[in-house]
Amino acid sequence: MQSFDSNPQTRLIFGEDSLLTIGRHARSLNSQHAMIVCDLGILKAGHFEAAEKSLLEQGIKVNCFHDFSENPTSDMVDTGVKYAAMVKPDLLIGLGGGSSLDCCKGINFVYSCGGSIHDYHGTGKATAPMLPMIAVPTTAGTGSEAQSYALISDAKTHTKMACGDTRAAAKIAILDPKLTITQPASVTVLTGIDAISHAIETQVSTRSNAMSVTYSQRAFGMLSQAFDRVIEDPFDIEARSMMQVGAYFSGLAIENSMLGAAHATANPLTAKYGITHGQAVGVMLPSVIRLNSTECQNAYLQLARQIDPVANLENCSELLAERVTQWLHQSKLSTSLSQLGVSPDDFETLAADALKQWTGNFNPVPLTHGKVKQLYAAALEP
Repeated sequence: MQSFDSNPQTRLIFGEDSLLTIGRHARSLNSQHAMIVCDLGILKAGHFEAAEKSLLEQGIKVNCFHDFSENPTSDMVDTGVKYAAMVKPDLLIGLGGGSSLDCCKGINFVYSCGGSIHDYHGTGKATAPMLPMIAVPTTAGTGSEAQSYALISDAKTHTKMACGDTRAAAKIAILDPKLTITQPASVTVLTGIDAISHAIETQVSTRSNAMSVTYSQRAFGMLSQAFDRVIEDPFDIEARSMMQVGAYFSGLAIENSMLGAAHATANPLTAKYGITHGQAVGVMLPSVIRLNSTECQNAYLQLARQIDPVANLENCSELLAERVTQWLHQSKLSTSLSQLGVSPDDFETLAADALKQWTGNFNPVPLTHGKVKQLYAAALEP
């Protein structure tokens, strides 16, 4: 059995309207001054106002940092650190999608420990205690609220840096499924595909273990049951709840395991072509499942039987790959690289960049330049 070291650090609070209790939970962390990190969309949706009201009712001063965008960069983190140095909070709150939560963690690293975010690329590089953080996801996708890592892009090279330390994990995560209803339909499906990819990749990672696969399998079961429902009815609060908790479990699976080739090959597509992360991962995932099928049939069978109880070792990998493609169709997302304008002329460069991605090291089938090119080629046509 694979060894593991699991140390849950985040208190989880789930329930409708649980955002309205954030002031009380901030007070439990002895906060007197909170800085909320959220994007402009969260401000427009009214979620910041609701959080601010709850915090003010507890006598907690509030400031807001929103000068960042999707895929936060090192420059955006620097801007946030300057703002934090000006307002001097004792608590950070990440409110929004994965970008808000990652930016919040990135700011925490540099504000608490000094230097630049580049100094924390890797694991366990925090040099001082960090501010307590509350994570409030408004999407059901990245699972960042369950993780001690922040994904920050280098502003110049666009390389994604995974910066992780146990001290960066949120003290409290608040899951309020009502918050996900306000997100655009495109965000619902893109983040949903991302969460599903996390469950599938962590299930077969070379670092998967008894703890991580428990989360992977439960996450996939919840996500696969709920995803169709939220596409058909965005106001299905029970399905929204299953998506949000499933995404959290997927995040815990990442924290206790790691991802693989789908994420390694997706990141260069985002960097070079600007393809949204969920779309990039989704279009690569079926090819990766088929590549890994030679090594992972038993692991894939555990997932496949949650969507087809009579799945067997012979058909489970293809069943999973085809189901991902069906979800892309249902989501009105592209199912091939050609539909996304990716040229085969770029496969050499894309493959070279994919091999530099940390997650590729944990793929069950070792990646080579030739294998990665084959993955891109397999994903080229529908």
